[in-house]
Amino acid sequence: MNIEAVRAIYMFEMARARRTVTQTIVSPVISTSLYFVVFGAAIGSRIQSVGGIGYGSFIVPGLVMLSLLAQSISNASFGIYFPRFTGTIYEVLSAPVSPLEIVLGYAGAAASKSIILGIIILATAGIFVPLHVEHPVWMLAFLVLTAATFSLFGFIIGIWADGFEKLQIVPLLIVTPLTFLGGSFYSINMLPPPWRTVALFNPVVYLISGFRWSFYGMADVNVAVSLGMTAVFLALALLIVAWIFRTGYRLKA
Repeated sequence: MNIEAVRAIYMFEMARARRTVTQTIVSPVISTSLYFVVFGAAIGSRIQSVGGIGYGSFIVPGLVMLSLLAQSISNASFGIYFPRFTGTIYEVLSAPVSPLEIVLGYAGAAASKSIILGIIILATAGIFVPLHVEHPVWMLAFLVLTAATFSLFGFIIGIWADGFEKLQIVPLLIVTPLTFLGGSFYSINMLPPPWRTVALFNPVVYLISGFRWSFYGMADVNVAVSLGMTAVFLALALLIVAWIFRTGYRLKA
């Protein structure tokens, strides 16, 4: 393992985040704070609690997950797409750096930025609503696994995209709607039975449910299923990344 190569890529990406701190940290935190104000005032006045949890506190895991998914994909996709766009990716590919080390550098930096953002949002949420983390170790585990999985997913999008506009297609048209419909602001148990069944086909439901369980000990689906689904998503992303480097898809053309 070429640790220096991984460190060089990782530190370069983290330095880019420091240069764009307004976009990568400040903007998502302000947006999430607005969700607390708007949803807490508009919906919280009508829904006092969900499963015995105050509505403002109930939506915290969903809001963190909403930002986590979006930022993981955005950071990783842009991180690998820009070197492709400028042509500097060929310098990386020709260097004595393995595919694993490249992925660790780029996806690891994207996941780190997302985890830092998630922690900041949690700290911000504590200003607005009372927070209680019943299973802190599992909370961190879900946070890290989700950030790593969707950073890999973003890495795949960055390889697939052949234009800046395509970097936004999947997050805006697929991931964000799935997150909003995945129980970010409500429990799927509040839905009529037919729609509850439909919701279970939404993969984001399992991520949010498991993350919420780590806070309050309540979940829409069994926590073991949530953890298993997260592991499946991670394995699938790893397989696709491995295929990309094995075939050179949009890297060596």
